[in-house]
Amino acid sequence: MGARVVTVNEVLGGHVKLDIECLDRVYLNAYVPILQSSGQVVAFMTQYLDLPIPSPALFDKIGQRFRRSVASFAEANGIPWVKFAKDDRKADVMAPYLKQAAAGGRSRVAAIGVAQEFQRVWTAYQRDTKTAAPQFTFAKADRRVTCYYFYLWDADFGPAFIKVCAYFPYPAKIWVNGHEWAKRQAARAGIGFTELSNGFASCDDPAALQEICDRLQPGTIEVFAQRWLHRLPLPFTRADQRAGYWWEISMRQVEVSRTLVFDAPRRARAFFEALIADNLDIGRPANVEIIFNRHIRRDTPGVFRTAIDRPVIGPDSGGVVLNLFYKHSRIKQYVRHEAHRCIPDAVGRNLEEHSWVTDSPESERKTGKQHVSEAVIA
Repeated sequence: MGARVVTVNEVLGGHVKLDIECLDRVYLNAYVPILQSSGQVVAFMTQYLDLPIPSPALFDKIGQRFRRSVASFAEANGIPWVKFAKDDRKADVMAPYLKQAAAGGRSRVAAIGVAQEFQRVWTAYQRDTKTAAPQFTFAKADRRVTCYYFYLWDADFGPAFIKVCAYFPYPAKIWVNGHEWAKRQAARAGIGFTELSNGFASCDDPAALQEICDRLQPGTIEVFAQRWLHRLPLPFTRADQRAGYWWEISMRQVEVSRTLVFDAPRRARAFFEALIADNLDIGRPANVEIIFNRHIRRDTPGVFRTAIDRPVIGPDSGGVVLNLFYKHSRIKQYVRHEAHRCIPDAVGRNLEEHSWVTDSPESERKTGKQHVSEAVIA
């Protein structure tokens, strides 16, 4: 008789001390919907601003005003000004400023970072005409421009940042972390827990903690984003907003994390080893269909594969990582190797699964709140 197959439930049964699923890193686009076509750019200048000629000189005028307002904002509020070097890891550079801001206990801008980056912006081309007045054609192109990183410490979300491009139409990016939000809500509710750098190692009331994680919805993130967009110095004014020239939010990348904390490191390793053995073919189209609930056809774009890696650098260095890819999305499973001063034997007890849903550039033409909601629900 052959050996009996051990099921996943038997491996997990009685050995999982904490099982939490939560939104993790959320990266969003912020864009002005009615400035996404050349006709809308012309209408902004001639109909809204009542200019006789739609000229790219306006781009520079608004951009310079924006730059001056950011500099004045930093000076008036004593906010550190940081110029990023080409190879700087921004999170590491800004960590001391965020730590100092967190010690104050109130929402504030921790620091403003400045970088030169390629962004998709409007450019103008002068047309050859016989008229005396110049005429311009507007088209989007990738240009190296100034970007401002407003690194925030928020009383609800903890560390976050908003990046704003200093050139028309001033696209922006917003980054928050769902685990950081859940930590603060749990602390306010009086729930005892031991935190990891990006998650939880233990909790006195796992059910209550999961309820808190489930409360983080698109509306919560929308309120955070709009609150800070109204607080920061930005290219568009309140009058512009009333006319419809304001940022809406859409998904760029949403990461959902599930953390299993075992009662001993060997349990996590045993389960992960079994997981790898059982999922060597998980990236095949037939299996991807089941996981993502999508029909895979011959012409479906993307590379369907399973990747088992052992990174040599980064947070996963030294450990085995299982990756599954589908279009713009990815699932990563690994054992977290992170020690905690309160749990000496915590190293290797946490099995984590991260699911990234990354949208294509076309997302900038979709309604932000509904679009993010679809990603979270999925």
